Amino acid sequence: MSNGPLTLSARLCLLAWEAAGPAAGAGGHRPAPARAGALVELARRGLLIDEDGIATPVDLDASAGDAVLDGLLELVRESRPHPWRTWVTLRARVTFDAVREQLVADGWLRAEKRRVLGVFPTVEYALERGAVVEALREETRRTLHGAVPVAGIPERDAAVAVLAAAADLLDENTPDRRIEELTERAGASTPGLAAIVRRVSSAVTAGRAVAATP
Repeated sequence: MSNGPLTLSARLCLLAWEAAGPAAGAGGHRPAPARAGALVELARRGLLIDEDGIATPVDLDASAGDAVLDGLLELVRESRPHPWRTWVTLRARVTFDAVREQLVADGWLRAEKRRVLGVFPTVEYALERGAVVEALREETRRTLHGAVPVAGIPERDAAVAVLAAAADLLDENTPDRRIEELTERAGASTPGLAAIVRRVSSAVTAGRAVAATP
């Protein structure tokens, strides 16, 4: 995939932005995908592990070297223990805002200052690299479609696909078997990661269902 430097949370934020469309504004105000990506990224790097369903920091002094991930890691350290499903939504806007500002700094988004009714200052955001984000979207869709054998899919791409499907960012009806295969692929090199991806993606799906309830 051509977006190697992007973290999982950044990729999912961009996919959510594209899915929401320009009329929805800041990524449709959907912070859960970005938070889910950050949780899985920290687990991939060995900074968070699963202890009986609880997201647990491994080392109180370790750093991810990324402002978004380190912010979330500090939040987890300073809070009482919570299961993964809670962390998908708990203060998730903090992670979303941090990812958004990171994407602005890196040139993926453009921030435009405006005034509502000519008085109240506000900031609107727009995609700056729409063609690249669309390519990311199409590649993620192909991953879900099954056009590429699971064994040939990079583990990070598999994780993005599973979480994007859980958040319904691509309007795809992916068979459960394919999702399970991608989940296992996402954790192929990291002990316990597949279970974490499963917990996090289930929480994203559950949260989406609650949000859609009248």
